[in-house]
Amino acid sequence: RDATCWITVFRKDDAVAIQQIQPEELFQRKLDGHRLYSAVVVATGKKMIFVAGTVSRNKKGEIVGAGDMRAQILQVAENLRISLEAAGASFKDLVKTTTYVTAIDEFFKHPDARSAIFGESYPTSTTVEVRRLAQPELMVEIEVVAMVDE
Repeated sequence: RDATCWITVFRKDDAVAIQQIQPEELFQRKLDGHRLYSAVVVATGKKMIFVAGTVSRNKKGEIVGAGDMRAQILQVAENLRISLEAAGASFKDLVKTTTYVTAIDEFFKHPDARSAIFGESYPTSTTVEVRRLAQPELMVEIEVVAMVDE
């Protein structure tokens, strides 16, 4: 392909390679100057990690940040970090995220929180507003896919 059609970032750790692609022919979504995701991620390697939908519960099962989207985003991030580390991965290894929110306008008020979580990894991303999550107090749920060397 013509290199002028792509904005790419490439990371390679031994047998794992993640290439982030943003074709110039596609709209690039930004919020408050923050790039939100890559349109395409090409991942090659040996080990894929799938983390189930993660909500803002602490270790005791209590909901953190009831009524506070930002607090819930940050607790979800901490729970995802713990899950990824347990599998030998980190946010930089993400290739796909799916986010479910009960108030998408409120979610989009916190791009800095999302950016603090995902940094420069820019995995592919889908965000969907839903009527309700598993409990009425929950406002955000995120599932992720990561890829690391074995």
